[in-house]
Amino acid sequence: MKTIDKYVYKALDYYPFNLEETVESLDYALAYDENNVTALTLYGRLLAEQLQDYEAAKIYFEKALATNINAIEVYSPFIETLIKNEDFDQAQSLIDFALTVKGANKMDLLFKVLLLQEMKGEIKTALKTLKVIASKMYNNDYQYLIEETTKRLKNKLEVEKNKNNKRSKKKRK
Repeated sequence: MKTIDKYVYKALDYYPFNLEETVESLDYALAYDENNVTALTLYGRLLAEQLQDYEAAKIYFEKALATNINAIEVYSPFIETLIKNEDFDQAQSLIDFALTVKGANKMDLLFKVLLLQEMKGEIKTALKTLKVIASKMYNNDYQYLIEETTKRLKNKLEVEKNKNNKRSKKKRK
C-alpha cells in the first residue's frame, strides 16, 4: 500500500466524526498527490457538509473532475453542493452530464434532479420525477425514501393550495 493511500483511508475512516484528524490526513494525502480524486472529493465534502463553505468546496470538486471526469464519487456531493449554493443551472448541467457517465448511480442522480426541482419550487414537476424514479427502481433500497418524499411533496402542494385559497378569499372581500 502506498503512503498516500494510507492517509486517504485514514481520512475516510475519520470523516465525519473526527474532523481534526480528517483534515490532517487529507493534508498529508494531498501533499503526496495534489490531484488525488478521493482526497479532493472528501475535502470538498468536508467544506460543504461541515462548514457550509460551498464556494471553497466547489473548487475541490472541480479539481477532482478536472483530474478524472469519470470519477463517479464526485458527482453526487458536487451536485448537492451546487443545489445548496443555489447554482441551479450549473447543477442541472452537471446532472445531465453525470447521467451519461458509465457506472454513475443513476438513482441517486435522479434524486438530485428531484431535490433541484423541489428547491426551485417546482413541486408538481418533482412529483412527476418521483414517479419516474419509482418506475426505474430496481431494488427496495429507495422505497422508504420515495414514500417519505411523496408525502413531503404532497404536503407542500396542499400548503400551497391553502395559501392560494386564502388569497382568493381576501381578493373577493
